[in-house]
Amino acid sequence: RHVYGTSSKRDQCFDNLKVSRNAWDTNLVKANPLFISINLEASGGGAFAVISHNNTGKLSENLPVYNGHTAAVLDTDFNPFNDHVVASASEDTRVMVWTIPQGGPTENISTPALTLSGHGRKVGHVLFHPTADNLLASASADFTIKLWDISKGAEKQELTGHTEIIQSLTWDWTGSLLATTCKDKKLRVFDVRANKVVQEANGHQGVKGARVVWMGGLDRLITTGFSRSSDRQVFVWDTKNLGEPLKQENIDTASGMLIPHYDQDTGILFLAGKGDGNIRYYEWSDDEKALHYLSEYKSSDPQRGIGFLPKRAVNVAETEIARAFKVTPTLVEPIPFKVPRKSDAFQSDLYPDAVGPEPALTIDEFFAGKTAGPKLISLESGFTAAPAKEFVTSAPPPEEKETKGPSTEKEYQEAYHTLRKENDDLKNQVSQKDVRIRQLEAQLEGLLKENK
Repeated sequence: RHVYGTSSKRDQCFDNLKVSRNAWDTNLVKANPLFISINLEASGGGAFAVISHNNTGKLSENLPVYNGHTAAVLDTDFNPFNDHVVASASEDTRVMVWTIPQGGPTENISTPALTLSGHGRKVGHVLFHPTADNLLASASADFTIKLWDISKGAEKQELTGHTEIIQSLTWDWTGSLLATTCKDKKLRVFDVRANKVVQEANGHQGVKGARVVWMGGLDRLITTGFSRSSDRQVFVWDTKNLGEPLKQENIDTASGMLIPHYDQDTGILFLAGKGDGNIRYYEWSDDEKALHYLSEYKSSDPQRGIGFLPKRAVNVAETEIARAFKVTPTLVEPIPFKVPRKSDAFQSDLYPDAVGPEPALTIDEFFAGKTAGPKLISLESGFTAAPAKEFVTSAPPPEEKETKGPSTEKEYQEAYHTLRKENDDLKNQVSQKDVRIRQLEAQLEGLLKENK
């Protein structure tokens, strides 16, 4: 109940960034125990940066970026079981999977480890599976969600049933169910292995967007959205029966989307409003079916997006229970949330076993019907980075057509004469078409005079 957030000094922030101004609704930033990824504004294509947590302060104008997409990057996600793999989704209809060098990139990286093509329109969201290794979900404006095996570069499943743009998606604790919010104002829960909608409900009725997040190991969902009269709302749902929300809460009448984040270990719900400077937090009591308002972090700088650090990487020595990364137009600011305690001993009530860096299942086991919760680890000894794993994919490399230019004087002469001939032919075709157009115009004029 005494959780408080503290703002970071400028030299502890990631400063001097050109954050993407794209209007698509995502968090703009993602964090893993070693890095953050941030969508950037890029001319002539799409780019995002991956920055080490140690690399704070004013960043170089020539910050190394991942720039393989040909249109704006809309979303990124880190592989939960390999801290050196990140996936990106873009307006160019592709999903790309990238490897991250030790310590972070030192130069621009243009060639991904894997390109996944198959969506018909822009891809707005990517989200890794919580228990199965190398399984990635991507949601597109073609109203489908695809599940990919990134170790083989193969599509494993396509989820259909949406009638409008998919606005957000979230996995349940075991990854066997996937919940989505959609522009058609419906909340859906999919059985991903059967491509079946197992629950459907009418969500927030406002015309603006809605978000959904699963409440850890509980059979509960949280959605944020707007009422018909544009009030910002939070609903808590029982996933066994989506007939009516368990709890409905109207927050205020501000215009920015509320970004929800639920901390499974402490039962705290963080709500960060786009365009607000504050982050509210609530405690969910499952016995009372009640959301208790705790407090809020206040700031004069409005946020454009927010991402949270995985629980296994928080600083337990300073009783940090969560760390948010707040995005403003030029910087990303870490905001640690702490609970004041007098004792230096490990606070076991604040830190139950958290989700660890080891997968519980392989993809084949998951699609064969096996279900398991995430593997948990103790945080008592503090955070130690998982050993680096090499990412290997058996997907064939993208075909590159070789375009070999002229190299000798003779080849240059031949290429020049060929181009000149093509140019002359095109000029002739254009002049012939001009003559024909004039003839047709004269005929049309004659016909009009006759009719008069």
